[in-house]
Amino acid sequence: MQHDHVWKLRSLTGLLAVAMAGSAASLAHAQTTQAPQRAQVADLTGRWSATIQQGRFAIPFRLDITVSGDAVTGKLFNGNEDFETTSSAHIENGAIELNFEHYLTSIVATVKDGELDGELISAHRSQINITPGASSYEAHDRVAPFHASRYVAPTAAEAASAPVIDGVWELPHDSPKGEKSWRLIVKQNGAEISATVLRVDGDTGALTGTWHDGKFVASHFDGSRPGLIDITPQKDGTLQVELHAEPRNVVFTAYRPDVARAKGLPEPANYLTHTTVRDPNEVFAYSFPDVNGKLVTNEDPRFKGKVVLAIVTGTWCPNCHDEARYLVQLYSQYHDQGLEIVALDFEEADQLKSLTRVNAFINQYKVPYTYLIAGTPDEMWDKVPQAVNLNTWPATLFIGRDGKVKATYSGFASGASGSYNAELKDNFVSIINHLLKDNPVQSAQTSRASVDVASR
Repeated sequence: MQHDHVWKLRSLTGLLAVAMAGSAASLAHAQTTQAPQRAQVADLTGRWSATIQQGRFAIPFRLDITVSGDAVTGKLFNGNEDFETTSSAHIENGAIELNFEHYLTSIVATVKDGELDGELISAHRSQINITPGASSYEAHDRVAPFHASRYVAPTAAEAASAPVIDGVWELPHDSPKGEKSWRLIVKQNGAEISATVLRVDGDTGALTGTWHDGKFVASHFDGSRPGLIDITPQKDGTLQVELHAEPRNVVFTAYRPDVARAKGLPEPANYLTHTTVRDPNEVFAYSFPDVNGKLVTNEDPRFKGKVVLAIVTGTWCPNCHDEARYLVQLYSQYHDQGLEIVALDFEEADQLKSLTRVNAFINQYKVPYTYLIAGTPDEMWDKVPQAVNLNTWPATLFIGRDGKVKATYSGFASGASGSYNAELKDNFVSIINHLLKDNPVQSAQTSRASVDVASR
């Protein structure tokens, strides 16, 4: 039965899924009940307003379901355009199961009175230390109550009363990564907003919501990083911002950048200079197994004389999912011109054994580049010793044809970050094009500063 199969898979791989209730019926009975069951399935197609409970906070998010015959697809949205699609899904006996295996996340709910009630389950079978020496995420499977009802658009009255907060704001904040400020980026359309908080390692995803009762309330869930933000305009022109995004529960004061400069407040980190290398004249060396267990090093013929992007990454990291989709595009565009990409992947202990999420990640995004399994996240500094102040997930090292690091980029600002995503893409393309023009002899004489686009 489906029930036994799913729970065997769960115990072997760490992927949680809950099986659908019920037992097999006789063919005659199935024929008499087939028409009503298909009618119920068809009714699930459309946009839903869903919530999961995270502690004392309910996190609303958008869920789209499409049913076509026996095929079921679910989508979780990062804003209004980017989305994550189910790796598998099915409906049986009045219950729906949506699996996002590339996040080790499942939604299981029953259908009653036109609404969905159930659980969201995320597998965390091993402790994870995302920054060496810093606090850990404990190892336990996370189960959150789930509810969904049909989407209802905001009213015209709400749109008319909403103040304008569109644009970029700065959030003074001391982070463990040495940052002194983050950015709040808001896209507004009447009473509706899409907002994100951008750190040096990436953003929170697009938190979408509306103006209601004197504040904007926006939220996000796309298979990972559930988040809730309350934004309340103040009389002095600032914003009070309450961010609830595990593990962060922080209250900020947001200033427009010109106001922040006038007050002498520090600027957010520079993504091009946050991480450096100990010796730019040193060949960047690595030696790790690929997903099939074959040892691959920087001396491999596929990398010799090529421009290489080395990506410090992990499939547990939402911002690394964001970057992977862009890396696939870059690989398609520049591989024939001499670009290679190699992921140096760090996973929790149980995932190092099974590679369940890694393989699902590679399959979901159709990753064509080399994927190496480097260790656990708390081994990052030992496994990548040539990088200095390496503390973001992801981090990208641009390696010239001579095998030496020419530039670095910390984190990944997704499409939710608007102009900062466009700036990131401009920087990536500028560096890649510059390095591709170098032949091996020229590249050996090229200094790191020659490709530094930080001032561009």
